Amino acid sequence: MADPAGGAAAEADPSRGDPRAPGRRVQSVLFVCNFNAVRSACAEALARHYFGRSVYVQSAGVRGGEPTDPFMIAALDEVGIDASRHRPRTLEELEEWEGLNFDLIVSLSPEAHHAALELTRTVAADVEYWPTPDPTVSQGSREQRLDAYRDVRDGLGFRIRQRLR
Repeated sequence: MADPAGGAAAEADPSRGDPRAPGRRVQSVLFVCNFNAVRSACAEALARHYFGRSVYVQSAGVRGGEPTDPFMIAALDEVGIDASRHRPRTLEELEEWEGLNFDLIVSLSPEAHHAALELTRTVAADVEYWPTPDPTVSQGSREQRLDAYRDVRDGLGFRIRQRLR
């Protein structure tokens, strides 16, 4: 039965405790990849599009120096998402600007996964690894290359809708 003091009933409440518990909704998510110019930037834009009013979303890269990829911007534009104002940032920059207080960190590349696991030494967050191909290595015509970005966009969109709903 319900404990008026919040004992057993509080533990059974899916809105409290472990964010992985059934029914527990992620309130803040960080997407991480190598440069924050393609995969994590795409994931951030998609998550904001689908859940921007209910989930706090950010993205960052392990390293800096890459500009936002125009193919990623084009692939997102095709589905009505404007990512043209995205500016890549590193984990260090994000930490300096606002801290790294997230329920969930989603890593999209092996290097990012290693960095995310290192963060859990000082940050209490769950880490999930979603291996995501790097579309920048695709070759061929413009349309063939854009198809690789579309595949990443669609795959991330599916996983984001499933995980954050």
